[in-house]
Amino acid sequence: MGMFLNSPAPFEAYKATKAGVYFVDKSDLLGELIPAFGTEDRYYCITRPRRFGKSVMANMVGAFLCKAADAEELFHNLTILKDKKYTAHLNTHNIFFIDFSRMPRDCESYTSYINRFQNGLNRDLAEAYPQIAIDIEGAVWDNLLNIFQHTNDKFIFIIDEWDAIFHKSFITPSEQEKYLEFLKNLLKGQVYVEFAYMTGVLPIAKYSSGSELNMFLEYDIATSERFSEYFGFLDSEVDHLYNIYKQNINNPKISRKDLRLWYNGYHTASGRQVYNPRSIVCALTNNQLRNYWTSSGPYDEIFYYIKDNVEEIREDFILMITGERVNAKMQEYAATAKELNTKAQIYSAMVIYGLLTYEDGDVFIPNRELMEQFNQLLLSNEGLGYVYRLARESERMLRATLSHDTDTMTEILEFVHNTESPIFEYNNETELSAVVNLVYLSARDKYRVEREDKAGKGFVDFVFYPERRHADAIILELKIDSTPEDAIQQIKNKNYALCFRGKLGEEPRYSGKILAVGISYNKKSKRHFCKIESL
Repeated sequence: MGMFLNSPAPFEAYKATKAGVYFVDKSDLLGELIPAFGTEDRYYCITRPRRFGKSVMANMVGAFLCKAADAEELFHNLTILKDKKYTAHLNTHNIFFIDFSRMPRDCESYTSYINRFQNGLNRDLAEAYPQIAIDIEGAVWDNLLNIFQHTNDKFIFIIDEWDAIFHKSFITPSEQEKYLEFLKNLLKGQVYVEFAYMTGVLPIAKYSSGSELNMFLEYDIATSERFSEYFGFLDSEVDHLYNIYKQNINNPKISRKDLRLWYNGYHTASGRQVYNPRSIVCALTNNQLRNYWTSSGPYDEIFYYIKDNVEEIREDFILMITGERVNAKMQEYAATAKELNTKAQIYSAMVIYGLLTYEDGDVFIPNRELMEQFNQLLLSNEGLGYVYRLARESERMLRATLSHDTDTMTEILEFVHNTESPIFEYNNETELSAVVNLVYLSARDKYRVEREDKAGKGFVDFVFYPERRHADAIILELKIDSTPEDAIQQIKNKNYALCFRGKLGEEPRYSGKILAVGISYNKKSKRHFCKIESL
């Protein structure tokens, strides 16, 4: 057993994963990989946003195939062993398991970085094959070829976080090219490679502009249908986990609907919707809904992707925080700051990193967890110009609404409308909804804001569900070329206030007042009107 060759690390890591309360069996992935062993199509690269189970799946593949440990007890009740043709592969392969996100101590150079892997691989080979002369200072591929010629042994390479080097500040473009050349020499066309399985965030083709790694079949979330069910949790899997949660938690505070609103919504090329696995497990474990995924890594600063092209996408962002979709062309290889010059490149990078999702030619914010991050962006980055200034007005707008100060509400809406943005021309109610969402942005700290929510006899434009039971609730209806009185009358006629009542026999969830808020805009006079009533 070496540091990379036939290491017990993936077995131990997957053993810990399986021991978790909220474990999901996705071992059928192995059934899709094994038939490629020893064929020309034996090179697979699967790219997904972080925290979508890439490392868990890499550990599973290593644990199942590697000679390092007896994994029969670990896999005996998983679906892969129900198909007997795969049992012959259980712990019978030589595995190199390499995590390229691991760094040598005090690493500040590419030489130090790559030597950790080169020297480690060679030392492992020298230990495993003492009868063969291994050149510790030589090329790994030469030593591997020498071993193959003497023993006919082949190896499976499992490479996790293949693209980690591209996020290191000390790596130069020329060193990135050296790294690609290293992978090419190690893997491409080598007879000792039985199978190669790589994971990462960035597609290979983004960096491999020539033929260095063109032997890999690539599978991403936006354009590749295959493997979509293995990365991310499906609805049926979350149903199962939620039942476990209800049995294990004495005072469950999360509803099944909450999980869907907060963590679902990522669209795969196959048409499936998937949940972020880390967020689901964290929420159920902690019995608390909150932002787990976007606080877990270095790519969560949305402004990083848009800072050089704010003007072109400001209006898109206003629409997206309302829940609207924005048309975009995917350029799946645009993922570095120096190339984010167009909307297509920016949105493609944000889909790759999981900050947006993509379906049928549109990008949009997938769920509330990401919506919170976008809201924070609008409230904290002055570089967004008037959008930032309007978002900051949202605190004053909420105070004015709760105090029935319709003059201040109208003043703020007029200020919004007098900005230079074409979206404030209110050509349709969607644009008015986008603006209202913007001027109530800070309300999301104290309310769960739902748009087009089912209530009473129809769907209300906005419902503000208080986070605190005794706070006032808000029902907000919009009208163009009508009056706020008509909006409030609609709230009453369709009995929208029923959305705040629990089931029969249940104690009411809210004890504060219910405010009916009507906002209208007259296209001819270009004026806003507001009215508030307590129901």
